[in-house]
Amino acid sequence: MSRGTVNTILLIALAGTIGLNWFGPPDLGRRNFEYFPNMTRSARYNGFAPNPNFPEGKTLQQPVPGTIPRGFHPLHLVATKEDAIRAGEVLLNPMSDADAQAVNRGRSVFTNFCQPCHGSSGRGDGPVTLRGFPAPPSLLAERARDLRDGQLFHILSVGQGNMPSYAAQVSQADRWKVILYLRMLQKESGQAQLQASSRQPAQPRRRGLGRGASGGRP
Repeated sequence: MSRGTVNTILLIALAGTIGLNWFGPPDLGRRNFEYFPNMTRSARYNGFAPNPNFPEGKTLQQPVPGTIPRGFHPLHLVATKEDAIRAGEVLLNPMSDADAQAVNRGRSVFTNFCQPCHGSSGRGDGPVTLRGFPAPPSLLAERARDLRDGQLFHILSVGQGNMPSYAAQVSQADRWKVILYLRMLQKESGQAQLQASSRQPAQPRRRGLGRGASGGRP
């Protein structure tokens, strides 16, 4: 069959399809035909429910050896000062503070996981400190401002001092986003301090008491 014949047949089929759609409006009250109804309404199993489709009879399956879960790439970091320094040098935040959605997501993560200890403003006055838990250092202090993003990511990933690791609760992407939000808090705090210092009235200069001021003759 020549190419021209094939093109002619396809053109006729296309014209016929268009004609059927144009002159035969569908019945909107009729359900569409389901080719594979089992895929449309498949059986649902809860995570810990028995499942006869697997030899072990379990729904949750062990990951295939050598695979990496999405969002949990290996970092090979340990809780040492040397690794913290290395993380600050080699790890860069892939998120941008110009991304409003990333910053808002970081705000939500901070509220859920960080605020109980660090407080809503990051000053270390969270509600758990009112119950006897040691207050963490302020995230607005100069030392926290000087930490690189990679160092903050290292703390979130492996923990530091009384702070545990949040690698199991917070994905790597969310850890970077919460660092964006923390930087925003630090920036706003710095601007507020500058404005407060600029509003303070200048202290008048005190004059030295000379002979004239004491009432003596010049």
